[in-house]
Amino acid sequence: MKRREFISLIGGAAIGWPRVAYTQQLASPVIGFLDPRTPEVVAARLRGFRQGLKESGYVEGENVAIVYRWAEDRIDRLPALAFDLVRSPVAVIVASGPSSSFAAKAATTTIPIVFLVGNDPVQLGLATSLSRPGGNMTGINIFNSELGAKRLELVRDLLPGAARIAVLVNPADATLTEPELKQVTAAARAMGCKSRSTTPTLAPRSMPPSKR
Repeated sequence: MKRREFISLIGGAAIGWPRVAYTQQLASPVIGFLDPRTPEVVAARLRGFRQGLKESGYVEGENVAIVYRWAEDRIDRLPALAFDLVRSPVAVIVASGPSSSFAAKAATTTIPIVFLVGNDPVQLGLATSLSRPGGNMTGINIFNSELGAKRLELVRDLLPGAARIAVLVNPADATLTEPELKQVTAAARAMGCKSRSTTPTLAPRSMPPSKR
């Protein structure tokens, strides 16, 4: 092969490489990750999430892409973030917590949604039944609200003489706190003690100086 022909062949291949890589990138599935918190708070869960994907044959940046949307503790931002994911578009939405799940549900009826909640998803209206969720939603219930009564029992075992027990709740997430308070109140009544819910007062978050 002549030198000029060899250079032309290599040059043509080099031009084609980025195009092939771009086509492969477009073909990779895209996961939308919607969370009301910040990435620093859920860093350990993110590692577990990526590890689970890897065990299923998906590696972020190689054969799957993940688009993250963080509400940064502002639940009112979730609906807009969910619609943004739908417009991206993504193949599936991972919604962490009831608020993210409700926002994702309102944003799409066709894109599959995988939720993680601490309450009964049927009571929340996210699923028709546990055996047949129906619609485009499925997920995991980690039984946080059901464990509220058990936590109260443990406190009573540690402090058998306690007559009143305060329960710290987050008023911004009523879908999570109300079922748990019902469980705790019923358990406290059965134990013969009183429970009182306490709403924390959060200091306003300082905003970084604007860049011009």
